[in-house]
Amino acid sequence: MSASTLEKIFGLLGVLLVAAFVLGLAESISTGAAGFWGGLPFWVICVIVLSLVCYDYWNTCLRKKSAD
Repeated sequence: MSASTLEKIFGLLGVLLVAAFVLGLAESISTGAAGFWGGLPFWVICVIVLSLVCYDYWNTCLRKKSAD
């Protein structure tokens, strides 16, 4: 397997693990004592963080890079 293929596979695995952890944490906060409205600010932060993680994965592994 080439290095770029391994980078894509392990990058995707990392994104999925971070997403599972962050979304699980947000779900447990929202269903616990905080309730939906108490957990809403954390959900907003989670969505922003996950969008940054996905952008970094795209920028690092998937975007066509010009030959430098």
